[in-house]
Amino acid sequence: MKLTALAIAAHPDDIEFVMAGTLLQLKSRGVEIHYFNLSTGNLGSTEFSAKKSAVVRRKEAQQAAKVLGAKWHPPICNDLDIMYDAKTLKKVAAIVRIVKPRIVLTHSLQDYMEDHTNTARLAVTAAFAHGVPNYKTSPSRPAFFDDVTVYHAMPHGLHDGMRNKITPDGYVNTTPVHAIKLVALAEHKSQQSWLSASQGMNSYLQSMEDMSRTVAKMTHGFEHAEGWRRHSHLGFSATDSDPLKDILGADFAADTSHSVPF
Repeated sequence: MKLTALAIAAHPDDIEFVMAGTLLQLKSRGVEIHYFNLSTGNLGSTEFSAKKSAVVRRKEAQQAAKVLGAKWHPPICNDLDIMYDAKTLKKVAAIVRIVKPRIVLTHSLQDYMEDHTNTARLAVTAAFAHGVPNYKTSPSRPAFFDDVTVYHAMPHGLHDGMRNKITPDGYVNTTPVHAIKLVALAEHKSQQSWLSASQGMNSYLQSMEDMSRTVAKMTHGFEHAEGWRRHSHLGFSATDSDPLKDILGADFAADTSHSVPF
């Protein structure tokens, strides 16, 4: 059976910032990769109306997924409307059951904004429910009983919402695929003026570069890296497995010297 990996993020461009390099490295090992942003990104513009922004960002996300060679899944919410509720959870869980991922990549459970943290919570519960046959998804999809491992990306700014530094317990070497990751992020052209105005990012491309280099400095020898923290396997898989480590080999570096709560 073909291995699959599913990235579940909040907004268009979130995957490119902190997950795309890992997806590309998995893809180079034959893993089928999937790209799922929960939000349309409708509020992420200083130029367009919410309606037009959603249309523009949908096209940008689809093109970015094409660059990555990932299967794109349409959004189900709007910005600031990503809620941890039954309706949304049923939709996320349906995508998990459709994709049947061995690996789920998502946001940190502690991040700077609620869209990110709610997405992480939804991803965790949806992954947990993958093998619960009495849980009904929307649309209805059957449960599956293979192992699923959930990994949490680094939060924006590498700190949680209370300014506490977050340290990964594993690192993926994204140096070999960094150029493609950069091209995919560059597809989100509408975000340059928005991120500059709202978050002071003079260049969103440079911000991603800086973050990947900062994470890489925590490793031994990587030039660019994405950091991950692995969720507990209890309820998700039969054993405490680490498929990123198993699949990526020398392009994965574990760090068990830090103990930072999710």
